[in-house]
Amino acid sequence: MTHRSRINGILFDCNVDDIQDAARFWAEALGRPVNPGHPGTRGDYVMLEDRPDEFSIQIQRVDHESRVHIDIETDDIPAEVARLEKLGATVDRQMERWVVMRAPSGQRFCIVRVQRDGWPKNAATWD
Repeated sequence: MTHRSRINGILFDCNVDDIQDAARFWAEALGRPVNPGHPGTRGDYVMLEDRPDEFSIQIQRVDHESRVHIDIETDDIPAEVARLEKLGATVDRQMERWVVMRAPSGQRFCIVRVQRDGWPKNAATWD
């Protein structure tokens, strides 16, 4: 079955006490204001202002080491996971609404449902 995927966003995983301080830093560093009204801004998650045709940027508080990762959005999570496993990626954790994967080179990334407007613009199509 055919499905599509594209990069959804860049996530800054921050092992900090105050996620708002981390979000303010990244907002200033990247020139994108914090978007407190975004539905993704809640609890340990802060979204920066969306820009048309650009990746989303999210700041999130985590328990593991601080790092940066990408999310790949897709209209078929199981099909995208299977496609990436064939390329050598492995499932690190199955979450309720997304899958954390690990590339053969060790980087973690997430497979998520479609998040950004304009779907399927710029998405690759896979068989």
